[in-house]
This record gives sequence, C-alpha cells and structure tokens, in this order.
Amino acid sequence: MHRAASPRGRLSPAAILSLGALALGIGLICVASYNIWAQTVRPVAPRISAIRLTVPSLADSSTVPLSGVASPSVPVFPVRPARGEMLGILSIPALKQTFPIIEGTGTKELKKGVGHMPTTVLPGEPDNCVLSGHRDTVFTRLGRLKTGDEFIVQTAAGTFTYKITRIRIVGRNDRTVVVPTDHAVLTVSTCYPFDYVGDAPKRYVLIADLVAPPIP
Repeated sequence: MHRAASPRGRLSPAAILSLGALALGIGLICVASYNIWAQTVRPVAPRISAIRLTVPSLADSSTVPLSGVASPSVPVFPVRPARGEMLGILSIPALKQTFPIIEGTGTKELKKGVGHMPTTVLPGEPDNCVLSGHRDTVFTRLGRLKTGDEFIVQTAAGTFTYKITRIRIVGRNDRTVVVPTDHAVLTVSTCYPFDYVGDAPKRYVLIADLVAPPIP
C-alpha cells in the first residue's frame, strides 16, 4: 500500500523543524558575538571629544619647564589620579587612533582603554612612564608603527609628544620594560604575537622619547 505524496512545494513537518532549529542556532551565535564585541571593543572607544579631563588639581601647568621635561623636584602632576580614573588621552597619528588612558592596568582598567602602570611616573614627568593595552582591542595595529612615529598624550597638565626611538620584543616576565630612565620616556607595551590564541608568551614594546613641550 503506497502513501499519498505530499503536495508539491510544501515542506514536511520534519523539514520545518530542522529549518527552525537552524535559524535559532544562527540567532544565538549572532547574539553571543554581539555581546563579546560590546564587552571588549566598544567600551574602549568612547566619544573622546566629549570627555573632559577632570583629575583634581592637575590643571596647573606652570610647574612644567619650557623644555617640556620637568625638574625631578617639581612634579608635573601635584596629585596623582586614583585607580580607575581617566588621566588623559593617547593619540597615535600614524594609525589615526585615539584612546582614553586609565590609571591602573588591571582587568577593569584595560576594558576601558589604555592602562597606566601606577608604579611609574605620569606623562611628561622625567623617568619611564609605562602604558599597556590588550593586543585584541586597543593595540591590534600597534605592530604597524615604526621608529620616528609619534605618541601624543593629552592631559589636564598639558599635551606631551613622544617620538618612537626603539622597538623591542621581550618575554612577558622581562622587567626591563619598567626600568628607570634619566629622561622623560613613554614605554608602550602589549602582548605578542598579535595573532596568538591564549596567553601570549611575549611582549611587544615601543620606547619613545619626549620631544615636545607641553601645550597648556
């Protein structure tokens, strides 16, 4: 005994259920992908133009010598920012990118932008100012920079321009990244290799010297 054939052009209940499951799976993947993007990339790029640098007592740039390098006895920043506070803006002209600089390099701080290592001096001050960021968010294109390119750091105490003089690749536990210097230096680091999956074993480090005086 033969079954009656289904009308031409109509899907069987099993086929309809399969298509529904496939559509639901694609929808769940899209939602998960959006949530990952929203938690990592989107918070890193706020509307920089709308942000005011309001760190208390940092607006007095009169303590900065005309050379752009402060005397060790007179700090550029009379009051250090609190952990998690925005202390400035980092611009990378060669990449046409701009990011907020957050005090601290913990998980919460690095989700907001580029982190400043609290144990190092602040931008514009003599010695080694160290910034770090994730290679898969703020610093995905850091490897495109070369010696001679600039970092511009805008703070309530002034605007400081640094020129890259050296690029290094070191182990992740290499402490030479944070060694003191005898002049104002900006050290920018991220994990390396850039396309590594998981906890990267090395660090990509750019060292830049202060070359321009602060702009009030």
